[in-house]
Amino acid sequence: MNSGGGVWITLEGGDGSGKTTQSNLLAEWLEGAGRTVVRTREPGGSEVGQLIRDIVLHHRGDIAPRAEALLYAADRAHHVSTVVRPALERGEVVLQDRYLDSSVAYQGAGRVLDGDEIRDLSLWAAEGALPDLTVLLDLSPEAARVRLDSADKPFDRLEAEKNDFHARVRDGYLGLAAAEPERFLVLDAAAAPDVIAAQIRERVTALLG
Repeated sequence: MNSGGGVWITLEGGDGSGKTTQSNLLAEWLEGAGRTVVRTREPGGSEVGQLIRDIVLHHRGDIAPRAEALLYAADRAHHVSTVVRPALERGEVVLQDRYLDSSVAYQGAGRVLDGDEIRDLSLWAAEGALPDLTVLLDLSPEAARVRLDSADKPFDRLEAEKNDFHARVRDGYLGLAAAEPERFLVLDAAAAPDVIAAQIRERVTALLG
C-alpha cells in the first residue's frame, strides 16, 4: 500500500519462527541507509491495541473463536488508522510484526473458522489496506516448539496450543503465500539468521527502488 512514498513491510510466521530477530536486523539496516522506520505490531501497536493484546493473549480461560477474531479486527482497524497510514503518509517505512495474514492463519485455519470471512472482516476493518511486502518465515511446528521451550518464558494462549493447531496455522500461511506470490516472500526460518536477513534485504532493496 504505497501512500505518500512510504513502504509497509509485515513479518509473518508461527510462534518461534524468528520474526523479532529479523525485524531487528532489517530495522538496523534500513536506519543505516537513512530511512525512518516505524516498528509496530498486531495486536498491541497502539494504546487501545495493547489492551486488546492483553485480552487475546493473556486472558485466563477460553475466548470464543468468533469473539477472538473480532477483537483482532478491532485492534487492526484502530492500528491502521492511527499508526500505519499516518507513518506511510510521512514517507516512512512501517515494519510490522503480524497483520491480517495472522488472523487468517490462526483464527481461520487454526481455529477452523472460514478463512475468507476472516480476511474479508480484516480488510473491512483496515479499509482494504495491504502491505507492500509480507515476509513469511516458514518453520515446522516441531522446530518452533524446540525454540520456544529453550526461550524459558511462559507461553501465551496461542503458543500453548498443541502441534496440530500450529500445523494448521503453517498450512494456512503457505496457502496464503501461494495465492499472493507477488506480495509474499517465503523463507526457510531454519536457515541461519544472517542468510535470512540477506534474502530479505535483497527483496526490500528492489522494493525501495
